[in-house]
Amino acid sequence: MEEAKAYIETGILELYVLGQLTVREQKEVEDMAIKYPEVKNEINAIEVAMEQYAITHSIQPSAGLEQRILNIITSQEPALPQPQKEEIKIVSLNPGHSAATVKTLRFALAACIAMLVVSAVALYNAHDQLGEANQQIAALSADKDKFASTVSFMKEENKDLQEIATIAGDPTWTTVKLAGTAISPQAKMMVYWHKDGQHVMVDNTRMSLPRNDASHQYQLWAIVNGKPVDLGVFDAEEQPKKLLMAMKEVGAAQAFAVTLEKRGGSISPTMEKMIVQGGVAI
Repeated sequence: MEEAKAYIETGILELYVLGQLTVREQKEVEDMAIKYPEVKNEINAIEVAMEQYAITHSIQPSAGLEQRILNIITSQEPALPQPQKEEIKIVSLNPGHSAATVKTLRFALAACIAMLVVSAVALYNAHDQLGEANQQIAALSADKDKFASTVSFMKEENKDLQEIATIAGDPTWTTVKLAGTAISPQAKMMVYWHKDGQHVMVDNTRMSLPRNDASHQYQLWAIVNGKPVDLGVFDAEEQPKKLLMAMKEVGAAQAFAVTLEKRGGSISPTMEKMIVQGGVAI
């Protein structure tokens, strides 16, 4: 179904799997999954892909970890006390059992030391694995945030493209093409003007201006009865944040022009730095 395909392409299913939706939006996704098997299958596919990603990027404990712990324990053992010079006589109260008792105690002491070493190794391994698990969780969290940001950007970009298409087909909007001047003949851009609503929009998908530096910005002007009216400043970016950029409003204009000004704009245009201009078709 076309509706299911279009719904999948919005990117909302990825946000659903990541738990980034509101309760209402989650209910909407679940209703669509019940209604369309394609939506449910896509949700399952996304969950499997994320699980495989976590497995693929898991980290094994480093080799030789147990031996390193044993070396640390050995190096930190306290030195045994030196024997007393004065001979100490030990009188056994039960001569028949003294040798067996000492032997038993030695075995018990050896067993305790062995258990202590095993416990220390297990604890060190657990601590090491916990640190690596925390790193993986942090990495997955960063990937999730990046993914959610990308989905959000794509949704905004798609919204701008739809609005551009709507404006282009609406006769109440006037399309003004601005061509390059002598100082920049290859430059060009497109301005949409809604005379009744006084809205002015710049189409970044059809803009070709030289990149401005950090000290300068482009400034859009409306020529109203022969006088320039400031409509705001903007930057020529390789990857603009918005495809459709709203400028200041104007209710009457015979032409539009763009000059290169100091960052923040100027009160009046610098005519020798006019980059593009175009008249409004009557």
